[in-house]
Formats: sequence, C-alpha cells, structure tokens
Amino acid sequence: MPSEYADLLFSGGPVFSAGDGPATSVAVRAGRIAAVGDDLRDWRGPRTEVVDLAGRLLLPGFQDAHVHAVVGGVELNQCDLTETVDVGEYLRRIAGYAAAHPDAEWIVGGGWSMESFPGGVPGRELLDRVVPDRPVYLINRDHHGAWVNSRALELAGITADTPDLEHGRIDRLADGSPAGALQEGAMELVECLLPEVTTADRIAGLRRAQTLLHSLGITAWQDAMVCATNGYPDVADAYLAAAGEGWLTASVIGALWWDRERGAEQIPELLAKRDRFTVGRLRCDSVKLMLDGVAENFTAAMTEPYKDACGCVTANRGLSFIDPAELPGYVTALDAHGFQPHFHALGDRAARDALDAVAAARAANGFRDTRPHLAHLQVVHPDDVPRFRRLGATANLQTYWASHEPQMDELTIPFLGESLSGRQYPFGDLWRAGAHLAAGSDWPVSTPDPWQAIHVAVNRVHDGADHQAFLPEQRLGLATALAAYTAGSAYVNRLDDTGTIRIGNRADLVLVDRDPFLAPPAEIASTRVVSTWVDGTRVF
Repeated sequence: MPSEYADLLFSGGPVFSAGDGPATSVAVRAGRIAAVGDDLRDWRGPRTEVVDLAGRLLLPGFQDAHVHAVVGGVELNQCDLTETVDVGEYLRRIAGYAAAHPDAEWIVGGGWSMESFPGGVPGRELLDRVVPDRPVYLINRDHHGAWVNSRALELAGITADTPDLEHGRIDRLADGSPAGALQEGAMELVECLLPEVTTADRIAGLRRAQTLLHSLGITAWQDAMVCATNGYPDVADAYLAAAGEGWLTASVIGALWWDRERGAEQIPELLAKRDRFTVGRLRCDSVKLMLDGVAENFTAAMTEPYKDACGCVTANRGLSFIDPAELPGYVTALDAHGFQPHFHALGDRAARDALDAVAAARAANGFRDTRPHLAHLQVVHPDDVPRFRRLGATANLQTYWASHEPQMDELTIPFLGESLSGRQYPFGDLWRAGAHLAAGSDWPVSTPDPWQAIHVAVNRVHDGADHQAFLPEQRLGLATALAAYTAGSAYVNRLDDTGTIRIGNRADLVLVDRDPFLAPPAEIASTRVVSTWVDGTRVF
C-alpha cells in the first residue's frame, strides 16, 4: 500500500516507456511518476483523477530537438503558403492576404516549395501580377531562399550590376538581371528593409507556437536559433518574457547563435547570454553552429562536386559558413566552457567537419558531458557513420525529409549524382552503428507533427504519397523512431528526468487515440494526440 494516493492514475492500456518493460498503468504524484505497473488500484484515492487508457497508447512527452518555435508562431500570422505546391494557389493566397491587409507596408510570409518552379527559382513577374504596388518578401519552406517582387528588388537596389555575396546568390535571368529569388546570404539584401517584428509580435508567436506544439504532444524542445545574428531573427526576448512571467509550460533549451562573421572573441558574450537567458523553464547552454546550407540550392557542403542540369560535374562543392580550419578550436573552447555544440550539418563534408571538431574537443578536454549533436544529416559519408558512436555525437534526425517528392527527385538527386544521392538520410546505418539518435522537425521548415515524421522514419515515404520507399534499407522500427523523439531528444536536451516513463521522472506524458504498434505501418501518420501533460498538469 502506498503511503499517499496518486494525483493522477492512468490504467487500462499499453505504456511505452522508451526503455523499460511493458506496463498498463502509471501513477503520478506531485508532478512525478510514482509507480509503473499493471495493477495500481491501491494508488487510487478519493481525489485521484483517473484516466482510462481504453487500449490507447500512453508515452513520454515528445521532445523536438531542433525547432524554431517563435519563428513558426510568428509565421502563423503572416501570408501562409504552406500545404500546397500549386503556383496558382500561391498567387490566390498572396492576393487575398494583400487585400485583407491594405495598410501593410510589406507583404511578408512564406512556405512555398522550390518544386513549384522550374529549376526551383520563382520569378518576380508572378508576384508583380498580384501585388504590383507594394514590396513582397516570401521565404521558401526551408528558409534558405526568398521570393521577391520587382518593388522589393528596387527598394533594395538589386540590379544586374549587384554582385553576389560571399555566402549567398542572386538568381538571375539570361541578361543578368535579378530573377526574383535570393539564396542564403543574399536574402539579407532585402530582409534588412522589412518592417520590424516587435517583441510583442514574437511573444504572441511563442504563445501560438506553444499551444500548437502541446497539441501535438510536445512537452520540451530545443530552439535552434536564439540570440541570432547574420540576418536571422533574434527571438530571445520572447523566451525571456515567457520564462520570467511563468507562462512557459514547455521546457526549452535555447541554442545560442554562433556569429559566423566572428571568431572565438564572441565566447565571453555567449557565457553572459547563457547566464541571462537561463530562467525558469528556459536554459540556454547550447550553441548553434551553422556549417553549411541546403542541397536544393547547392550550398550544402559536400565531399564531391554537384552536377549541373546536363549531368556534368561542376566545380561547386557547396559552402562552408564557418572556416573548417578554425572550427575545431571554436568547438574545443565551447566544450571547455560546458556548452553543447549544436551543428547544422546537412552535407557530408559539413558532417565530417563537425565530427572532426568534436574529435578535437574530445582530444583536448576529454569526454565531457556536453552531448554534441549534428542536425539534418542529409548526406553522411559511410566512413563517418561509425564516428558518431566513437565520439559520443548524437545524430539529430529530421526524418520527415527522407521521402521521394518533387523537391528531392527533381531538384536534389539529379544534381548530387549517384554516390551522394545514395548516402541520403542514413538513419538505419547510424542506428546499426550504435549512434545515439534524437529527432526534431525544424518547424516551420516542415510539419511539427511528430507522427508525420515517425511515419516517414518507418516507411521512408510520406503519408498518402504514391511513391516507392526512399532508400528503404534506411528505415527505422517504430519503437526506435519513438525512442528517438522521446528519450533520444531528452538526452540531447539534458533533461535527464524526462523522456521515459519510470519512477521519479517528471510526468510529461502524451495519450494518443490508438496503439500504433497494433496497426499497419502505413497508418502511423493517422495517430492523433488526445491529451498532453507537463509535470502532471494537463496542457492540452
């Protein structure tokens, strides 16, 4: 007999513990898991809230290990081009948004897909048709490119004579004039002119984002861009307000941005930011190092050169945003200060550079518990796969991207060539090599719904898509994918009393509407969240 009754008692269904054996009941007291088993009726008292699982799965709260929550929340209130690839629909939405906001100085938003346009490059003339009188700035779904109209180009002074930036590209017509798309660092030429997104806007965006993420079963996340520079939005003020005012119900780890135009002299500033922005449920002890771009615009750093539209080898191997020769020293210094390195490493050369930097830090400092992780990992060289386990580096997977779709089939595979293409999203290889796996969405780049991502991890095809599985040998099992999105991400987030359902852990829990282990893998994406709890309190 327990000495006290449970505040909350779950019974009558499967419990996914992400590590321990099977159970059908969980008791919660004072925000913590007090008991796990099959018959916990003795924990039920007169004031115990009882939740009948009715055969539905109870699991630990999901944790998104790489997300841009404030940015996503702000974008929910802008011109939304997501969930379609039809150019006509884009233009209807843009025209409708402009008509609904006649006083807006700029039309701002995004979510368009490169696959919608020949060569992935949208033209300014399309936007000129629907918004001829005001500047338009629309980022694409991966946030590495922007679509602008003639008025925006005019205001920015971008002409045929404007040179490309070191870390960016102006897409051009045959005569050299700007086509209407800006890639990577070139986005800053227009972005610097946009109306200011205020602190109030960011706070409202965080409120919207937290509500959405809790509704998807997400109880903690790592925001991959806090205190950003280099033209990216700084969202730290929203988190500081939420944590200080007590309405941040999620646990949030902020990855402080590494200014790629500077060097180790910024580390004292990062130390000060870590202290300032560690409040309540907010902890900022990770540092985001963006090493390269994305494959679709040929800026992801590869070990082999990209091909052109004719299949000929080019001289382009992508961009390194941080000098690979300096990176090991930076990471060694960050590791010595207890910072967690969080790498954007999409190409296999970027992944190798990140692993080399982790190896340097391990050699200099020993194996400190900083839990470095590499996000995205679209291409990983086979020689580097076993290094993840040896170096204690986590593979932070955005599994939703590992599927055939036009952006992959038309804008990526033909330009990578057979060798690089066959190394994409090697989840299975990483798992078999013993790498620690975490998972995240990169929302608003793609859906924040963990079940959509888990569906692709298991099936290697998007829900409802009529495609063959993409490199099916790289599939993960359902339990492995779920563990990555719960215990795996909790490890990366250094939230060691979360991520599993075991006695003493925080009662961050999710109830879904079925037991997906009993259904065919093709139905995983149909799983829906019924309720979400944080520290034993229902937040959805």
